[in-house]
Amino acid sequence: MLSIGTKAPEFTLEDKDGNKVSISDFKGKKVVVYFYPKDNTPGCTRQACAFRNAYDGFKKEDVQVIGISKDSIKSHQKFAEKHELPFILLSDPDLVAIKAFDVWKEKKMYGKTALGVVRATYIIDENGIIEKVFEKAKPDTNAQEILEYLEKQE
Repeated sequence: MLSIGTKAPEFTLEDKDGNKVSISDFKGKKVVVYFYPKDNTPGCTRQACAFRNAYDGFKKEDVQVIGISKDSIKSHQKFAEKHELPFILLSDPDLVAIKAFDVWKEKKMYGKTALGVVRATYIIDENGIIEKVFEKAKPDTNAQEILEYLEKQE
């Protein structure tokens, strides 16, 4: 994982509508970037829906939420539509941001070891510096934990 106090890596990826989005587009605003393994899987769906349910709180805090996985743009379109996700989903099939944020790791599942995206969330401050890291983010509580952290910063 990247360390608190370091500059967030720059990246440009496409959102669910094919628009190019860069982390630098949000300079002057706090950004929550959450990395997740795969659209429409149980844990990832719960996590996305938790961010959706807490979205008004993030808007109140003037924080942009961005979800990133290696899924395709088309997959993100379907995922966002099916679950009414109001925030940005970015497609990273070439692992540009995923590797830059050090969330491409060896994982063990069902007795097998493979490389994959580990669930992690970064809060990036208004100057592009990593303010907080949530490693091994839990799908059901991650959004609320982050919102509580942000509310305490006021």
